[in-house]
Amino acid sequence: MKWLMMFALMGIGSQSSLSSDITVSVFSATSRTMTLRWTRFSAASSYKITVSPKSTPNTLTAFAVFGPNTVLGSVNSLSPNTQYIFKVEALDNDLVLSNAITEATTAPELMGQIERVKPRDSRTLIVEFGQTTGATNYIIRIQNADGFFAEKTVPSSPALIESLTPYTDYSINIIAASDAGRSQPSVPVAAKTVLPPIQLTASSPSNDSIVVSWAPVDNAVRYSVAFHKLGSSGKDMLNTTGTSLTLPDLDAGSLYIINGYAWDAEGREGEASPYINQTTRPPTPASVNVSVVLDNEVAGLSVSWDLGQDVHGVLQYLVTSDQNLRCNSTSSPCTLSPVGCGETHTIQVTATNEAGPGYPSSPVVFTTFPCPPESLAVAESDVENCTLTWNAVPHADKYMAFIKRDDGSEETCNTTGSSCNYHCQCGYTYLMSVFAFNQAGSSPPGPVLNYTTLPCCPVNVSISLVSIDTLEITWAGGRGAELYETRATDDSRIILCNDTAPVCVLSDLSCDSRYSVVVTPCNDIRGCNRACPAHKNYTAPCMPTDLTVSQKNATCITVSWTADNTNASYTVSVAGEGSTRTCTTDQNSCDITDLPCGSAYEVSAIAAGMFGNSLPSFSVSLETAPCCPLSLTVDQVTQAMTNVTWSHARGAESFVTSLTSPRGHARCHTQDSHCLMGCITCGTNYTVSMEAFSRSGHKSNCSYQGFSSSACCPSGVKLYRMANNSLRVYWRSSGSSHDYTADVVGSSANYTCTPPPGENSCDVANIQCGDVYHVVVAPLTRGGDKVQFCPERLYSVSCSGSNVGMVIYRGKRSVD
Repeated sequence: MKWLMMFALMGIGSQSSLSSDITVSVFSATSRTMTLRWTRFSAASSYKITVSPKSTPNTLTAFAVFGPNTVLGSVNSLSPNTQYIFKVEALDNDLVLSNAITEATTAPELMGQIERVKPRDSRTLIVEFGQTTGATNYIIRIQNADGFFAEKTVPSSPALIESLTPYTDYSINIIAASDAGRSQPSVPVAAKTVLPPIQLTASSPSNDSIVVSWAPVDNAVRYSVAFHKLGSSGKDMLNTTGTSLTLPDLDAGSLYIINGYAWDAEGREGEASPYINQTTRPPTPASVNVSVVLDNEVAGLSVSWDLGQDVHGVLQYLVTSDQNLRCNSTSSPCTLSPVGCGETHTIQVTATNEAGPGYPSSPVVFTTFPCPPESLAVAESDVENCTLTWNAVPHADKYMAFIKRDDGSEETCNTTGSSCNYHCQCGYTYLMSVFAFNQAGSSPPGPVLNYTTLPCCPVNVSISLVSIDTLEITWAGGRGAELYETRATDDSRIILCNDTAPVCVLSDLSCDSRYSVVVTPCNDIRGCNRACPAHKNYTAPCMPTDLTVSQKNATCITVSWTADNTNASYTVSVAGEGSTRTCTTDQNSCDITDLPCGSAYEVSAIAAGMFGNSLPSFSVSLETAPCCPLSLTVDQVTQAMTNVTWSHARGAESFVTSLTSPRGHARCHTQDSHCLMGCITCGTNYTVSMEAFSRSGHKSNCSYQGFSSSACCPSGVKLYRMANNSLRVYWRSSGSSHDYTADVVGSSANYTCTPPPGENSCDVANIQCGDVYHVVVAPLTRGGDKVQFCPERLYSVSCSGSNVGMVIYRGKRSVD
């Protein structure tokens, strides 16, 4: 073979380095031939290949001899798919210089003819063939007259040959292959791909038909289109030589699955097109119903409908009105908004799906709710009966009037006319509205009429006298009243009082007068109810005037006044010091007796009648003479001064106290409860008296027990030294036969001596010399007490040895 010779020449031309042993490897293998390759041996004159089956290694199956320059050789006539032992020897004539052994398996046996070739689609053929022992895969060769050639390795039958050209002739054979090599190709067979698929497009011109169209396919002589409804088991088929078909008598709003294919001149069916989906247009909505709805107080027309059968896919519904309203929805219902009262609408519903809109529904004529009645008015036909009237409105079948009172109670009236009667009471505000009705419902709220009846007259009117010229009128409020006008009338004038509260005070009235009082309720809307009854009442008697008080005696007064009242009595009050004395009479004077001393009173008179008391008269002040102090004490402070004190005297503001004797008197005038009085003569009996004065000058003369001043202090007090450490105290008496005592007080010793009555000296023994002595000679009171205010004299008594020395006069001091 040419390629073996070429490898042999390559071996001759290469002078690779020599090795001690040759090596051998498999170059290629077929089902009956094995080509080996070995390394050169420099001394070899030839190379020999011997072949033995591995199953019977001692059996020589074939051999071949090659020249010294050959390194690649083949052995033929082998069995397919058989494992052999190959031995290569380097020979020098018959001498074996080196050898190498390898094992290899021949390729599978030659494939049989392809059993069947059929098209799967216009670009794919399905090849079916028999299996060959020992083959691990298969190689399919395909070619056409235009020079296309390709091989595809497949693991088994059947096999797909893809990416071919539609409607083209091909020649196909197959080779078995394994790790050892490939078999010879099988005998080729002829095959042809089918026509390509047609490209369908579809649309639905109506709800019972679909139009399918496509571009023409080369070499096609006719076309078939198959279709069926989703969910059905049957399938329909239509044929044509053109490029479009209309699928008739379909169900509205249904999904149809469609595909088709072309036919060639040989009568072969081309590749089927992909399935396409097409929905027929939706059916016409039926049973259209219209009603009125409210959304946030905006009225609309709720339109509902029924398709009457199951439809496929999502539908969009368009609802239109000839009043330029429309709405879209994916389901029933849909609302046309806004709509007004008294409108007439012609409404249609159209369903739309992906195929387009269906036929619109039959027109529905709908009249909206009527407009609200206007020009509401009220007339009071008679007592507590009112009539509400209004204007009639188009499209109204009936009316309903709502009369709501401000206390929450409500009355309704149904009528086909334009007026209603209702019960109306005083003092209420009525809110009235009228609604019109038809088959679409109620009209919107119309005007609200606010009507207020006259306020009711007050009840439980009570009139009370709160002062001589003031009447207080109270009542239970009249319903509906916002303001009350209270009018009081006597013979000469009218007094008015306006207030929002159910109480009024009429002041500045005439005392002892008869008044007619009327309480009139009013409000801003209806004014005043002038039909309320009058009530009679009298004011209190007039106040007594010109009150005078005269003192009848020390404990009794007479009170008189001026008054001109009808059927009145008078009470005089004398009030003060926590108590009140009164007298009552129907005359113009009366007496008050047994008034205590030292008291201040306010005297007033008041008139009393059937309807109350007058104001008290202006008061007149009254004071009784002050009381005398219950006790008075005179204490002699010095020889010529006394301190007079006394107890509290009720009503007394100042006092004049007097000490009176034939030898003179002393007086003091004070507001205090004590008084120092000088110019008192010692050894004198005094008369004690007092004048007590009130704030207004009333006087009381008070007498008390007399007072005798103390004996006079002696004069000429001297201290003489006597024998035996004694001293003599000498003085000149005041001429009265008083008892005296003499005190000689030193820093370390005190001495006292008392002479017999009538004497004016006494001696003090055991005097300590060298000291300064205070000498006081004082008379004794009748009670034996020493007068404390006589002066003292100071004497220094010196020592002469241990005896009294000189007595020196140091001065005279008053007693502290």
